[in-house]
Amino acid sequence: MSRKLTHRPSLPPMNALRAFESVARLGSFISAADELCVTPAAISQQIKSLETWLGLTLFDRHAQGVSLNDAGRQAVGQLTKAFDLMGDSVSGLLRTAKPHVIKIATLPSVAQYWLAPRLNALRHSIPNLEISVTTRQTPPNLKREPFNLSLFLTPTADTNGAICLAQDEIFPVCAPELAKRLHAPADLLNETLLSDETWFDDWPLWLSHIGETGPLSTSGPVFSLFGLALEEAKNGAGVIIGHGFLVEPLLKRGELVAPFSNRVTLDQSLCLEIGNRNEHDEIIETVVNILTDDLNATTRHNHK
Repeated sequence: MSRKLTHRPSLPPMNALRAFESVARLGSFISAADELCVTPAAISQQIKSLETWLGLTLFDRHAQGVSLNDAGRQAVGQLTKAFDLMGDSVSGLLRTAKPHVIKIATLPSVAQYWLAPRLNALRHSIPNLEISVTTRQTPPNLKREPFNLSLFLTPTADTNGAICLAQDEIFPVCAPELAKRLHAPADLLNETLLSDETWFDDWPLWLSHIGETGPLSTSGPVFSLFGLALEEAKNGAGVIIGHGFLVEPLLKRGELVAPFSNRVTLDQSLCLEIGNRNEHDEIIETVVNILTDDLNATTRHNHK
């Protein structure tokens, strides 16, 4: 008995479909170009080639840019689901091929001050574990990018499905010797205030929350790496706004001091997100348990 062959319809170029789906989902040619690591011009060319292949337009062009038309809106939902499913399938294949390889994406400061001290426990608990850590400023799309875990600050309203490890709170920290001359926030007027490029608004945010409206200047040195700014603070170069979940170990060791009691809790948390959660993965489960050990310990203590 002969087997009947199933003929699938021909498809447009995959790169063109990816470009369209990315633009439609992100709402911008520039954002799509960043996501796909190409130029906006290349995205535009891919969109044009897709429209030519289909014989219809997917976007309305106007002076302010482009917007999805009815045909584009009709197609984008199914395409997004399709690419997400492909991403999950590829992630599953990679886990099968390399079950002991774990890829984590996180902020540089979180990698240095929060994750690094926990890597040794991971290696000791899981034989042959290979941990790859990539630092970046924005969270990855775990459905599309080859990461198993991500560690980023997430707004409280957007933490659905994530494991919240620590509420973010900010407060000034400095070297112990410098702290001796700081008795009230007004004393900062005579000090050098250090800032991090990523969290440049930390000083104004903290000052506004504590009600300090004096002539305090926050135009001190700015660093592109929080870790470098924190090291300068440890060296006595000035005062910096610390994030509690990053600086608490330094405070406990006496390397830094929080000279004031004023701590400001922000509407965001350090969150752990897990990619490809459709299947049980014992190694990832163990990694997550170790990374959330502090959280689990707190929960156990609160239930005693």
